Amino acid sequence: MSDGQPAPKPEVPIRDAATVLVVRHRPRGPEILMGQRGDKAVFMPSKYVFPGGAVDKDDAAVPLVRPLPELCRSRICAGAATDLADALAACAIRELFEETGLMLGARSPWPGEAPQDWRAFAGAGCVPVADALTFVFRAITPAGRPRRFDARFFLTDADQLVGNSDDFSRASDELSHLHWVLISEARTLNLPFITEVVLAEVAQILVRRTAPDSIPFFDNSGPVPVFRRL
Repeated sequence: MSDGQPAPKPEVPIRDAATVLVVRHRPRGPEILMGQRGDKAVFMPSKYVFPGGAVDKDDAAVPLVRPLPELCRSRICAGAATDLADALAACAIRELFEETGLMLGARSPWPGEAPQDWRAFAGAGCVPVADALTFVFRAITPAGRPRRFDARFFLTDADQLVGNSDDFSRASDELSHLHWVLISEARTLNLPFITEVVLAEVAQILVRRTAPDSIPFFDNSGPVPVFRRL
């Protein structure tokens, strides 16, 4: 019999995800690519974000012509039960293409048949390359949110893109108002908290012009939030 209390909500699963921050350097300062989520989106409605999303089942099997740098791989795999480095890198490249139409790849025929979610990428005559990605941040979405992700953030330079970095003609409609914004002005946009934190970290990396000594990790997987470095 019911005691009159509402049934507890089912726990929201935490999905592995990847986000990519694309930076380009201009005389007035470094710019970063951002877009706005729809106002009816379940997760972070109306917020400006970087391209990204959850890992798909086919991402792990995608051929990366040039792999992630070894330091990035070792940091991603630190303490992990499964090696997701290649899947996360592929996810970042796929989400960048789907949401912006921009390609991080090399001109080459796809080896064999491309998975469904990669056919447009392959059809453009490219294969994905991951050696231009730098792992810079990790964050797990806090409990109580409608969607939860274990997100790894990657940084890359727009010079590594194939084609015109202002050509968003292949983009899906998931993000609107795609544009390059000065990093120094990005905080004037409607940003999620974690996006502000990542922006500050990336700004420091660009000032230092070197890879970070360690990776910030906002770990909300347990009952008590923990900040640590990888």
